[in-house]
Amino acid sequence: MCIALFLWQAHPLYPFLLLNNRDEYHNRPTKAVSWWESSDIVGGRDEIAGGTWLACSREGRIAFLTNVLELHTSPEAKTRGDLPLSFLKSGKHPKEFAESLKEEAHYYNGFNLIVTDILSKSMVYISNRPKGQITIKEVSPGLHILSNAMLDSPWHKAQRLEVGFKEVLSKYGEGDIPMKEVIQKLMKDKTKADKSCLPHICCLDWEFNLSSIFVEVETPLGLYGTRSSAALIVTSSGEVSFFEEYLDEGKWKEHVIDFHIEKLKLTNGNANKVSTGGISG
Repeated sequence: MCIALFLWQAHPLYPFLLLNNRDEYHNRPTKAVSWWESSDIVGGRDEIAGGTWLACSREGRIAFLTNVLELHTSPEAKTRGDLPLSFLKSGKHPKEFAESLKEEAHYYNGFNLIVTDILSKSMVYISNRPKGQITIKEVSPGLHILSNAMLDSPWHKAQRLEVGFKEVLSKYGEGDIPMKEVIQKLMKDKTKADKSCLPHICCLDWEFNLSSIFVEVETPLGLYGTRSSAALIVTSSGEVSFFEEYLDEGKWKEHVIDFHIEKLKLTNGNANKVSTGGISG
């Protein structure tokens, strides 16, 4: 079901910082974060539907997605993984892109989508739930959590992740944050919610198994849970680091992709260049 924590325009070194866990069946073919063929897009890829849950471009455009937890879904719905790609390829301003989804949002099962343009300092949240509605909201600067309900909904896993990351911010202040270390500390947390705190949308046992930040549950269709943990950071000087720990044939591997947003103007003429080595801890 996925969970994402992101810090937006609220840190002197990082205009944008993201932590993300992707949850899916372990036997679903998936390509790790990489540059897409004949494209300036980098991200993970669902090799069945062809879409992505998290990707960014050399132009400083970022999009990520979570599913909305709901009792019934339609097998005929369009694949939600196409939505981040549509934004990255569109060239549209985030608000303009959001408005363009109004006519087709109902063709998808429940989704939460964040679309961001680092250059214009614009971030928009889009959701097609509750059914029959579309939410379009400018995201304010600060710390936000996106799980499987509306943005910043106080679910157990969201609250635990928020508290944990605030402790990280308190520890490192305005300095460089070792993102690999943070992933190990926060994104591998298997602590589940008390059943009285579950949202009571579908089967309680299923909700209970999904209630931790890191998910791992046996199902009749095979093992389901967290298949990758990623950190994506953009520094004030335009450096981007995309780190991922991911499952490959049952083994955890890791890699990092670094690049630069050439057109990003410094928000502060005296800003220091931050080494992307900070992602390795």
